[in-house]
Amino acid sequence: MIALVDCNNFYASCERLFAPQLNNKPIVILSNNDGCVISRSNEAKELGIEMGAPAFMMEEMLNRNQVAIFSSNYTLYGSISNRVMQTLNEFVPQMEVYSIDEAFLNLDQFKHTDLFQLAKKIRNTIILHVGIPVTIGIAPTKTLAKMANRYAKKERKAEGIYLAETQEQINELLAYTRVEDIWGIGSEHSKKLAQQKIFTAAQLISLSEEWIRKNMTVTGQRMFNELKAVPCIGWEWMPAPRKAICTARSFGQLLSSFEDIREALANYAGNCARKMRNQQSCTNLVQVFLQTNTHRTQDKQYFRSVNIQLPVATNDSGAIIAAALKGLRVIYREGYNFKKVGVMVLDLVPEQSVQLGVFDHTNHQRSKQAMAAFDSINTRFGKDIVRYAVQGYKKKWKLKQERLSPCYTTNINEVLTIKN
Repeated sequence: MIALVDCNNFYASCERLFAPQLNNKPIVILSNNDGCVISRSNEAKELGIEMGAPAFMMEEMLNRNQVAIFSSNYTLYGSISNRVMQTLNEFVPQMEVYSIDEAFLNLDQFKHTDLFQLAKKIRNTIILHVGIPVTIGIAPTKTLAKMANRYAKKERKAEGIYLAETQEQINELLAYTRVEDIWGIGSEHSKKLAQQKIFTAAQLISLSEEWIRKNMTVTGQRMFNELKAVPCIGWEWMPAPRKAICTARSFGQLLSSFEDIREALANYAGNCARKMRNQQSCTNLVQVFLQTNTHRTQDKQYFRSVNIQLPVATNDSGAIIAAALKGLRVIYREGYNFKKVGVMVLDLVPEQSVQLGVFDHTNHQRSKQAMAAFDSINTRFGKDIVRYAVQGYKKKWKLKQERLSPCYTTNINEVLTIKN
């Protein structure tokens, strides 16, 4: 059996964790630059606030309904997520972290355990240790566990658990779930199934496997078998190394100065290099792009990108920053109001598989030791405590985060204090 543990309205729950006065009140979290809604509490959903809705278009409604509005605080959310996952890890020998707020638990070693009581214990322990409410769906396959979790959220709100252990319980789940809500079914397949008068998971499994394979490919066949309680989706105990890494953010204000954009790009490039070192990979190719705001029709528009081929694959921050700035010098043009710059590292290879060049005179061992020290200091004392001079301190490019909550769990200067 497999359990899917999903944190309820995770970003909103993290904000509420340190502001209990917001219990039972509507909360929304905004995207980068305080743009669109990316998370809502149940109370906000009941007000009809949609995911992706632009905040500036709802300002009057949000104020009228006293909706608590927060800028996205990914440092806080990542820290709370780690605490949830560490708590889950205490219960099972094997688990797969699926996303920042979801994890699959392997329950094969609990064959003689009351799984519903185990789920209750897990749920209560997370509330006690972390303070985040979760919903748990348990079923024989990952796809059914996903469906069971959703069913628990919609139809078992009080206990927050649904156990699909018997065929009767699985049938109840299949009859309830619409095809568009099945994990792995996109809009195109939903339309195709609707043409066949197939609207629920129960109706879907009545089709022949041959029809599924012909019309929904091998992925659809895998999902089809999972609905029949035949496990077909393997476990990913460790996340697969990324084949490309990108850092690209809109500026908090329009920028036209080369120096300001250079500072932003240097920080983005350093971020990509750090992520490569974390997964022990190197890049052969650095891509840089620069663009204006297409929505500002009164401004001249510009978009261009350039690829910089490296002589030898590397994850050295200095080399990546130098390559990115070389690309920026090629594509930058004066007289434009730029909204966004980005850097992408492509053609990634494992650190131990880097092909050296005949004319390469870089001391790679010294570079590796320097980057290890670089990362160690920044991990211990705070991000970017040690940085390259070109990364600067002006930060005119910094995201607009006018409603950012404190980093309660990661910054000693922002720890929650209790007043008498």
